[in-house]
Amino acid sequence: MTLIGMLHHRKYPDKVTKAYAYAAVAKAEGAELLYFSPKKVDFEKKKINGYIYKNGNWEEIESSFPNVIYNTGSPVKLAHSSEIIAKLKKDIPFTTNSIGNKMKVYNRLKAANKFTQYLIPSHYIYSSRQFFEVFNYYKKIVFKPVNGHKGEGILFIERIRDNFNLLINTNNYTYTWDELKKYISSKLREELYLIQPYINCKTKTGLPYDYRLHVQKNGQGKWVITKIYPRIGPPGSIVSNINSGGSTNYLVPFLKQEFGDEYYNIKRYLEIFSLQLATHMDDIQQNHFSETIDELGIDVGMDDTGKIWIYEVNWRPGCPPTFYLELDTVRYMIKYALFLSKSSKINEAVNQCSNGGD
Repeated sequence: MTLIGMLHHRKYPDKVTKAYAYAAVAKAEGAELLYFSPKKVDFEKKKINGYIYKNGNWEEIESSFPNVIYNTGSPVKLAHSSEIIAKLKKDIPFTTNSIGNKMKVYNRLKAANKFTQYLIPSHYIYSSRQFFEVFNYYKKIVFKPVNGHKGEGILFIERIRDNFNLLINTNNYTYTWDELKKYISSKLREELYLIQPYINCKTKTGLPYDYRLHVQKNGQGKWVITKIYPRIGPPGSIVSNINSGGSTNYLVPFLKQEFGDEYYNIKRYLEIFSLQLATHMDDIQQNHFSETIDELGIDVGMDDTGKIWIYEVNWRPGCPPTFYLELDTVRYMIKYALFLSKSSKINEAVNQCSNGGD
């Protein structure tokens, strides 16, 4: 029986809501799930103190190393155990690997030069002087933290005659040049920010929206679409992230409402784009780090001309917030983990035969 490790920063699985779903689907697929945290790994004994779900409860056991590891949990908190994780990676395939923050993804895509036309020009900002130089070029900009998430900390800024209009969440503020300079300087002291030109992606009623393209690998190691759905921001906002007050909808009704008879062409455009970009990101990860990716949440906008722009690519997108898709998401992950484990065993057997032949 294949043993799938679920590596998480939390010590106990009953504190992790999704752990039960992964354990249940693993059993349904003829596998066993071992939940564990990094500090429970004993490399000398090649044993792990972890938990398996049995008879309606999580039971603590001492286990051999798993055949494959699904690494989840907080990347920041798991970073404290980077040496342990690196050591595990030498012998055990991991389903998930970091693709880096917004700018790392942007720079890799730009260097690869295949999806450059879909990238929104992005600039690190280190000073208020640099901010105004870039702002004066674009006129309407988005100012956001490089390591931000869930739409937090994103500002829209435009010039209105001699003053500047700032949209923060759903609140508008008018700043003079000196006030804006002071405000930007204070933000830059807190963390690293970037500037992008504003992409006008709004519904017929003027609400901001984007598309989440959620893709995963299946049991054959092929990219498939888990779900594509629009995320619509609240009135007066530029952020469509659901955690920032946005909402969502089913894709086809939304497209029919916004684009009429063109809905099917746009649907296919989004579907093809999501699978092509996922494959490209996977190739980049393989070329740079000899690693693979199993799941991506790709956020894109579409401007007035119907052109797609990549807002962000997330390597741990989580389950879609609606549509009852948790089971689909979990099933794809478990089946891919089984595929990865089997592929690893085959490669190991081939290598042993080759070494024996020498």
